[in-house]
Order: sequence, then C-alpha cells, then structure tokens
Amino acid sequence: MNPELEEYILNHIEPEPDHLSRLNRRTQLYHLYSRQCSGHLQGRLLSMLSNMVRPRRILELGTFTGYSALCLAEGLAEGGMLHTVEHNDEDEEDLKALFELHDPRIVLHIGDASEMIGQIDEEWDFVFIDANKREYVRYLELLLPKLKPGAFILADNTLWGGKLTDETEHDAQTEGIRSFNDFVASMSARLHPVILPLRDGMTLMRVSE
Repeated sequence: MNPELEEYILNHIEPEPDHLSRLNRRTQLYHLYSRQCSGHLQGRLLSMLSNMVRPRRILELGTFTGYSALCLAEGLAEGGMLHTVEHNDEDEEDLKALFELHDPRIVLHIGDASEMIGQIDEEWDFVFIDANKREYVRYLELLLPKLKPGAFILADNTLWGGKLTDETEHDAQTEGIRSFNDFVASMSARLHPVILPLRDGMTLMRVSE
C-alpha cells in the first residue's frame, strides 16, 4: 500500500485513541522492532472484530508493547478477561503498569507461548497469534482442544512480506508461515479460514460449532 493511500485510509476510519497513539509513538522511538506494533489501522480492526464477537476469554500470543492487547480488550464481554503471553521479560514491569492503568482485565504472562497454552486453565472464545513464526503450527495444534465451538482465531503475518511465493526463500520463519498456511488450509472444513491482505497478512478463522 502506498503512503498516500494509507494516509487516506487512516483519515477516514475511527480515530486512534489518545492513549494508544502515545503508546505507538513510544514504541516507534524506543523499541528496535517497532514495526511489530499493530498501529492505528490494524488496531481498529482488532477492536472491531473483538466488539463483533464480544468474547469472554481472549488469549493473545505475543504481547510486544501491549498495543494489540488493549485494542482486543475493548470488545470484551461483561466479566471478560484477556490473557496475553510475552517471552521477553525486559518489559514486564512496564506492561503490568500499562494494563493496570488502562485495562486491568488484561493479565500478563511471561514465558514460552507453547508452554503457557497448556498452563492457563481456560477455554477461549478468541485467540490472536502473533508470536514466534516458527511455532505457529505448534501453537494451533495446542490451541485446538481449548477452543470453544464458534471461537475465532486471528493469526498475524501470514503473508510474510511476500516471501511465501518466492521459491528461493527458505529461512526458518518463512518456512514456519508456509507450514502454518498449509496446515490451516488442510483443516479448512473445521477452521473456515480467510486471509486478509492487510499489512503483512492476517488469517481469520472460525472454528466449527
């Protein structure tokens, strides 16, 4: 998407909330991999999807600086909670303070996503996968028994910079996303997936009831 069209879109959608705009700005200034932040457009999509589903239990794999968790939490049903898992413990205190200030329904877990899936004793209405690309298939395999009928799964970066159709690209992350997309396609009768060509690609799935 060219910058002019992106700017046009951002000027014609719901405005970015002030606290998220400040968080996005801090992320861009102080984090090495700042492009991982969901940002205005993707964040409003996450909020919209969550508000449509009205989940009671959300699981997010990959917290980063907390932007996407705050967006997803906007659609929680009454009494709902969002559990988010981050492997990097360097931002733990900042994330806890952020969530305590803006949405205490968000529970932060520090650790390996694959391990945490089994340790958190919940059934999920909505899952957002945005952690280690090499492990996407493993995440989904572990999640399937813990998803409620009719649950939604959203996986980020599933077009992976256009590398998937380049036969010369065989790095571990590219192969991880290729394997994930193939796995999801093989289960299309149960997962009902659609790939959205937004940013780096997002795959939305609805689990059969």
